[in-house]
Amino acid sequence: MNTEQINSFKEKLDQHYAWPALYTFKFIVPIEKQAELKGLFPNHSSSEKLSANGKYTSITLQMMMASSQAVIDIYLTASKIEGLIAL
Repeated sequence: MNTEQINSFKEKLDQHYAWPALYTFKFIVPIEKQAELKGLFPNHSSSEKLSANGKYTSITLQMMMASSQAVIDIYLTASKIEGLIAL
């Protein structure tokens, strides 16, 4: 994400949420990177679904977030995982 995309996303989050708010994160990650992604959320449970070919897992988490910047920080940290797709 570049700065313009981040600012646009932050504005949209602030328009749609009153912080703090429950936010749903959804990711698709290669199966071998699943533990790395889940390690970013050690105290949160997730729902997972294996892809039809067994190479990817979709992971959904709900977390109470303090601000739009906190949401963006999670996405920026997660984006460092190779092969990750954030939805």
